[in-house]
This record gives sequence, structure tokens and C-alpha cells, in this order.
Amino acid sequence: MGEFAKSFRDLDVYQESLALTLEIHEFAKTLPSEERYVLADQMRRASRSVPANISEAWLPARRDMYVCCVCN
Repeated sequence: MGEFAKSFRDLDVYQESLALTLEIHEFAKTLPSEERYVLADQMRRASRSVPANISEAWLPARRDMYVCCVCN
């Protein structure tokens, strides 16, 4: 807990979400054919959104921290 992350890629939560995304993609391949296109597609899109949201949220948080430090 002593180090600050230099990038969103350094965050444990980002790395875990990426690993889980890969697991979900593998699981989606095992679904029955009637579920493969609708449910599997939805699962894949939802799993990709988690690491994407973490990376998108990183920049404003870093910018706010920088502005806070400069202004004080």
C-alpha cells in the first residue's frame, strides 16, 4: 500500500478484471449453440467494459490529483 500506481495497468483491480475477462471469453465458448450468440455476446461485452471503464476513469483522477496539488 506504500506505492502509487503510475498507470491504470499497475492497478490490481485492472489486472484482475483483465484476467476475469479472459476467463469469461473462454466460458462463453462452452455455452450451448442457442445461447452462444445472444448470451455469450452480452457476457463478452459486459466483461470488456470493466477494464475499459477503469482505464477511462484513470485520466480524470490523475488530472484532478495534479490540479489539487498545484493549487494548494
